[in-house]
Amino acid sequence: MAKTAKRLAGPAQVSNAAATKYTAPASTTTVIRHVHIQNPSGAPVTFTMSIGADAAGTRVFDAFTIAAATTYDWYGYVVVAAAEIVQAFAGTNNILTLTLFGDELTPG
Repeated sequence: MAKTAKRLAGPAQVSNAAATKYTAPASTTTVIRHVHIQNPSGAPVTFTMSIGADAAGTRVFDAFTIAAATTYDWYGYVVVAAAEIVQAFAGTNNILTLTLFGDELTPG
């Protein structure tokens, strides 16, 4: 199995409606290892991210507050199957910046 470590998405601003930020390629399993969120504003902003279409049962972050003028870095191991999507949205439109890092694993 070939492993490619890479930036999966971003940096890009997060809107206030659920939007796809990453789609795992066909025949590929992706492991999200690092989520970086920046809030340059003077007020806290909530952040929500899901694996699959957004719903309470698919959320990895659920209205998680990112403090004003800070960055938040999460390190972990979230598996995204081939063709699955990662969606995200924020409590305030186009304030937060999201960057995803991880590994794409392909057979062969």
